[in-house]
Amino acid sequence: MTATIHTSAIVEAGAQLGEDVVIGPFCHIGAKARIGGGAVLHSHVVVAGRATIGARAQIFPFVSIGAPSQDLKAALAEGAVEIGADCVIREGVTINAGEATRIGDRCAFLAYSHVAHDCRLGDGVVLANHALLGGHVEIGDHAAIGGGTAVHQHVRIGAHAFVGGLAGVEGDVIPFGLAGGNRARLAGLNLVGLQRRGFSAARIAVLKSAYRSLFIAADGGVFDDRLARLAAAHAGDADIALLVDFLRRPSQRPLCAPRRRGDSA
Repeated sequence: MTATIHTSAIVEAGAQLGEDVVIGPFCHIGAKARIGGGAVLHSHVVVAGRATIGARAQIFPFVSIGAPSQDLKAALAEGAVEIGADCVIREGVTINAGEATRIGDRCAFLAYSHVAHDCRLGDGVVLANHALLGGHVEIGDHAAIGGGTAVHQHVRIGAHAFVGGLAGVEGDVIPFGLAGGNRARLAGLNLVGLQRRGFSAARIAVLKSAYRSLFIAADGGVFDDRLARLAAAHAGDADIALLVDFLRRPSQRPLCAPRRRGDSA
């Protein structure tokens, strides 16, 4: 079956539509767009620039994908967006182009969330309503961002992390971490999320011990020393390796850490 295109939609010459794509009323698909098989654009969707959308996407009204960056220095330069398969993009979402805005498979973007230029998101990422990502944000697999949360540009949020709603995130959030508040601080591990993802009690116990040794131990010396001891003690553990690698990678942002006693709220 070829693509089904509503008579009110505009599909510019050059656009590539996969099998069984549905383009609903009043959509506008640019000449450089590529839309994978089985994708459904329900209505009033704009796909601009060099945007690639994976198979079986469900895209709801008033979504804008591939528009130029809102970076005022970019002078509305055309960029590119790559979105993986099986993503759900709800009403009013905006996903801006950049040199490399990339989104993995099976992500969900709830109403009016925003992905700025050059963000890189893994698989299974969820942005709740009105969550906002600044430019160059990186989010690992299966992380979730609560409604109304704003993430500063260049922040990294690790795999399986959860950031609560209405947070202001200025620093990197560790994999498996739970963070919230304005400004956001770590509040432990994302235990509910890990259990839902099928993490065993033994895996979670190891992560709890790692968290204590890094952020709670009073006699552990400087942070780099604690990190080195953790890596040596759990060599070969994939979860700990993910955590250690995240913390050792260079970053333009500080680390989102637990609130210290005496810090203001």
